[in-house]
Amino acid sequence: MKPLIAPLTLLALAGCGAPDQTTPDRQPSIAVTTTRVAQGSLPDTVTAYGTASPSLSGVRSISFAQPGQVTAVLVTPGLAVHAGQPLLTFEPSASARSAYQQAVNAVHAAQVTQDSTRQLLAQQLATADQMAQATKALADARAALAGLSAEGSGQARTTVTAPFDGVIAALSVAQGDRTQAGAPLLTVARRDALVVSAGIDPAQRAQVRAGQNAQIQRLTGSGWVSGHVLRVGSALDPKTRLVNVDIAFPAGTLMPGEAVQARIATRQVTGWVVPHQAVITADGAPHVFQDQGGKAHLVPVAVLLAGDESDVVSGPLNPALPLVVEGAYQAHDGDALRRGQ
Repeated sequence: MKPLIAPLTLLALAGCGAPDQTTPDRQPSIAVTTTRVAQGSLPDTVTAYGTASPSLSGVRSISFAQPGQVTAVLVTPGLAVHAGQPLLTFEPSASARSAYQQAVNAVHAAQVTQDSTRQLLAQQLATADQMAQATKALADARAALAGLSAEGSGQARTTVTAPFDGVIAALSVAQGDRTQAGAPLLTVARRDALVVSAGIDPAQRAQVRAGQNAQIQRLTGSGWVSGHVLRVGSALDPKTRLVNVDIAFPAGTLMPGEAVQARIATRQVTGWVVPHQAVITADGAPHVFQDQGGKAHLVPVAVLLAGDESDVVSGPLNPALPLVVEGAYQAHDGDALRRGQ
């Protein structure tokens, strides 16, 4: 009986080790997420950086036409002021007050001369020409006095008030300072006349025009604010070597001096609007994948506009097929796909 055991054992072992030829091979699939594709448009933008500052038309610089001394300063830079609010007090110098007094005396002397000449003319002791000269001398003396009065020379002390509601943009003096004629004392900027003054690359100058829409955001973060281009410079800024652009924004949105980023919309680009993540550029020609019956279908595209979140592309996309987004970089043409969670 022993000879029969070995063949039976070998037969059993052979049956256990034989491969199962009836089990089919499973092709691995790629987990992806998809979205629908549609035609649309996105703005092509020029990015610029700058600060919120007073516009040229919204600033008033205050000075005096005669030398003097600042006797009191009632504001600080950045302070919000209302129309008529006292800002500082100023006293003309002794020389300015002396010049004013001399002008007063000149008017009085010219008036006396005119009256005397008129009496002499009535007595036929003066000529009409002399009367005309006396009248002109009086007129000249009064004009000189009026000019000095308008400059404030006749006042012992002048209180400077805010010309409108605004913000103290600059303060150039301190209490006790002696100033020269015409020296700026302070600058007031209108609250509603702030603009973003930014710089763009000279190569982008031809793309930017007044009236174009812009989006503005603080560099410290926050939401975007809508605005529009007011002015585009025609020369390079000597300090930054950029072209200056002024952008208007809603009043009260930013404070003077805040650093911002601006995106100026220069044109609209039309095509297939797709997520930026869906466009594959690493393997040469740009392409996307669409889900065609659970298989990756490669579609070559041309990138018309690239953005941080969305791109505009052209190509033979099928709007009836889902577009692969996440997982696109792992896919190849014909790969099996499965929808991720």
